Amino acid sequence: MLFVRPGRLSDLDALAQMALAARPVLHSLPHDRRELEARVALSEDSFRADVDFPGEEFYLFVLEDSASGKLLGTASIVAAAGYAEPFYVFRNDALIHASRELHVNRKIHALTMSHELTGKSRLAGFYIDRAATGAGDAAAHLLSRARMMYMAANRRRFTPEVFSLLLGVTDEAGTSPFWEAVGRKFFGRDFAQIEIASGGRSRTFIAEVMPTYPLYVPLLPEPAQRVIGEPDAKALLSYDIHLEEGFEPDRFVDIFDAGPVLTAQIDRSACVVSNETRTVREAGSKSAAHSRAYLVSSHRAGDFRCVLADLPDGRALDAPLTGPVRAALDVVHGDTVRCVPLHRGVGNDAGDDATFGALAADQSKPTGEQR
Repeated sequence: MLFVRPGRLSDLDALAQMALAARPVLHSLPHDRRELEARVALSEDSFRADVDFPGEEFYLFVLEDSASGKLLGTASIVAAAGYAEPFYVFRNDALIHASRELHVNRKIHALTMSHELTGKSRLAGFYIDRAATGAGDAAAHLLSRARMMYMAANRRRFTPEVFSLLLGVTDEAGTSPFWEAVGRKFFGRDFAQIEIASGGRSRTFIAEVMPTYPLYVPLLPEPAQRVIGEPDAKALLSYDIHLEEGFEPDRFVDIFDAGPVLTAQIDRSACVVSNETRTVREAGSKSAAHSRAYLVSSHRAGDFRCVLADLPDGRALDAPLTGPVRAALDVVHGDTVRCVPLHRGVGNDAGDDATFGALAADQSKPTGEQR
């Protein structure tokens, strides 16, 4: 049974291995062990804190196999992105260039450096061991969306709007066409070097070095233009998971590789709109005739847990759970749990925006990374 829970200092060895394995680097998991220990300690303090409004809190979650006790992945929430320093992205703008004399009126696509996302809550640091889980897309859905289950149940800890920054397109060697056309011209360094140094897009040097004037997209090389707002192949599954939750492509792209920025209003997300509160009971020997997969979370004694479980479809009052599921959630008969259908069904077209390009139906969807 796979379940999601808050990370602990006792997980430090496993998290250190994930930090080294993640490509590209996850800013939520520093390679330096002392820094990593400080991050996990901050997460523990954040979960324990009595929070009335979002600040410098950081919430680290892990995906655990209850049978083996092995950790298979991690994901996190930043309560307020750029809390100490601005969080930088490019904003997609349309600039009008017109001449009455020449009868010319052109709308030109431009990118302008922005820190408008500063202070908003952010999903970050998604990593899953694809070889170890053996559970396909379901494990990725569970780990990624468990964070939204936590946010939906703890609204005061987060801002009304949340965003997520996905990987932009790179080739097999890790080279970003957008970085080569833009970033390298200003930094004179490889993409991977600046990715590590950027600290999650909140370093002062970004404003000091990157262009402050708009970048006119038609002046960029064609390969760089094509990847603006496009997720990398490794991030396609993460992209789809976000759309399932209710995220949509926004006006922003990553400042280094032009990867898509997805945003959602928490109160309009699936984990809020489709939430059902049910009472736990012991499952019988026979499963319900009409059941479907649900995200099920508990917050018993302040210890958050989340699993995937089959429950009766429709607005049922009870949540019949097997013994292993109850153990993973740390609940007993009579407790209440939050239940959200894993899939919202036919007709979900959230995020269908031509500005950022449509995903081809036959593209592969490997479990991806999220910064």
